[in-house]
Amino acid sequence: MSSSYDASFSVSNTNVNPNVEKKLKALIVNDNRTVTMIQKALVRKFGVEADEVKNGQEAILAHRSGACFDLILIDLDLHVINVRQTIKELRDMQVYGLIVGVTFFGEEEMKPFMDAGLDYYYPMPLTIDAVRHLVEKIKENA
Repeated sequence: MSSSYDASFSVSNTNVNPNVEKKLKALIVNDNRTVTMIQKALVRKFGVEADEVKNGQEAILAHRSGACFDLILIDLDLHVINVRQTIKELRDMQVYGLIVGVTFFGEEEMKPFMDAGLDYYYPMPLTIDAVRHLVEKIKENA
């Protein structure tokens, strides 16, 4: 995904409709197809566009290629690349979107993930109330 930008071109604020909200984007990082489909359906209920990748390495590559997400839902039990390492690397890349873990782990196991840069975590299965809370948080911080 490459794009070019002409620095000499500018857009006047008078042409911007203040009533149009920015479309939110989410990245689902999960290797389970069923879970991915459910999570995509949940975020789409709130008008959030959703992309998907199967592991942390693909999430990092998506960001390196210029993708930008307001919300990253990541399975905390992924393989290929350590999830804590993925979260830390995303934060080191200046990824400011909410990174949210979805897990079967207990609260006592969350500290290393939170220390790596995880914003929130929710137990599996992710609920519509959890997604509503996350979308509200994103909009508050916009």
